[in-house]
Amino acid sequence: MTTPPPATELSADEARRIALRAQGLLGAPDRRAGVRGVLRHLGAVQLDTISVLARSHELIPYARLGAVGRTAVEDAYWKPAPGTPGARPHAFEYWSHAACILPIEEWPHFAFRRRAYRNRPHWNHALPEDTYGQVIEQLRAEGPLTATELGGAKKTSEWWDWSGTKVAVERALMYGEVVCVERRGWKRVYDLAERAVPADLLHDELDDTECLRRLVGLAGRALGVGTRADIADYHRLKGEQVDAVIADSGLVPVTVAGWGKPAWADPAALRTVPRGRHRTTLLSPFDSLIWERARTERLFGFTHRLEAYVPKPKRIHGYFAMPVLAGGRLVGRVDPAREGRTLVARQITLDGPRAVPAVAQALTEAASWVDCTDVRVERVDAPELRAPLTQELARALA
Repeated sequence: MTTPPPATELSADEARRIALRAQGLLGAPDRRAGVRGVLRHLGAVQLDTISVLARSHELIPYARLGAVGRTAVEDAYWKPAPGTPGARPHAFEYWSHAACILPIEEWPHFAFRRRAYRNRPHWNHALPEDTYGQVIEQLRAEGPLTATELGGAKKTSEWWDWSGTKVAVERALMYGEVVCVERRGWKRVYDLAERAVPADLLHDELDDTECLRRLVGLAGRALGVGTRADIADYHRLKGEQVDAVIADSGLVPVTVAGWGKPAWADPAALRTVPRGRHRTTLLSPFDSLIWERARTERLFGFTHRLEAYVPKPKRIHGYFAMPVLAGGRLVGRVDPAREGRTLVARQITLDGPRAVPAVAQALTEAASWVDCTDVRVERVDAPELRAPLTQELARALA
C-alpha cells in the first residue's frame, strides 16, 4: 500500500495548528532535550534588554516547557555540558531575525551575512584609528573579555554613545572575527572566533546560495507553513534571496485558504495531523510564534504590537503586553510588572468571558515561575470581567 502524498491545500485552521506544532506549542514538549532542544527546534531565540516578568530568551523556553528553572535556562545557552570534550559551546549570538541566540552548528550558514557586513559601505558609529586592531590583540593576549574589561562600553550614560572599544568589538563580532558564546550577568563575553568556535565549524567556505538554502529550509521547518514574506522575515532575508533558493530548500508549495498568497510548508509537517495538548501561557512579545505582525493576524486574527517604545499616552495595551495563548488561540493580553513577590497585571485585555480561566491560569503559573506568591490586577479593559477574573485567580492561588 502506497502512502498518499501530503495535502497541498490547507484550511486556515490546519495552517494555524501546523504552525503551533512547528513552534513547539502543540503536543507534548521534548523535556529530555530541554532548553537546548527548544533552541535547535526554533533555530533562533531573540534577545532583548527588557526584563519585566523575565528576559525574552527565558520566556521562550518557559512558554514551551513550563517552569524550567531560570538558572537552568542560562546554563543551557551559555555553559557547555559537563565532560564535553574541548568545552564545545552550544550557542552563539549573532544577527538573525534580530540579535539572537543561535545553535553553534549554524555558524557556517551565517557566512553570507558576515561577508555582507565586511562589504558594508558605511556604519552608524565612527571607529577611531587603530582601535579595531588593538581590541583583537587584547583578546588574543588576555582571553575572553566583556566590553567593560576591554576598556568600557560607553563614552557617556546614553545607551547609544558607544566607546571606540565597543564599536570595534561589535564590528568584529559582525565580521565574524570575534564571537560571543557566553554571557556574564547579562554582559556579552567576547572571544576570538578562531579560539571559541569549534574547528569543524569555523570555516566560511559555504557560498551565499548554500547558506541561504539552509536558512530558508530552517525557517520553513520552524514555521511549519509560511508565505515568502514569513520565511524571509524569520532570519531577516530579502525576498529575492528566498526566491533564489526556495525550490531547492526542501519545502513544498501549498495553498492556504484565505491567505491570498502562495505558501510553502515543511513536508514533514504535512504528513501527520497536528494533535495533542495546547499550551496555556503568556508569550514574550519577541516570541517567534508572533514575530511577523501580518502573519500573526493571518493565523490568529490578532494584532500584536510591542509598545515599549511608544510614548506612554499613546499606548493601547501597555509597556510589555504579553499575548495569552490558550487552546491554540491568542485570547488576550497581560501587561505585567513585579513588586516584591507580587505579580502585578497592570492592564489585561480579554477576548470575552471564555478567556477568563485561561488568563487566570497563565498568570498564576507565571507568578509561580518567577517566585511570586500573589497576583494583583490593576485594570481590566472589560470592567464586567474583572470580578470573574479575580475569583478565578483567588481559586488558583488558594
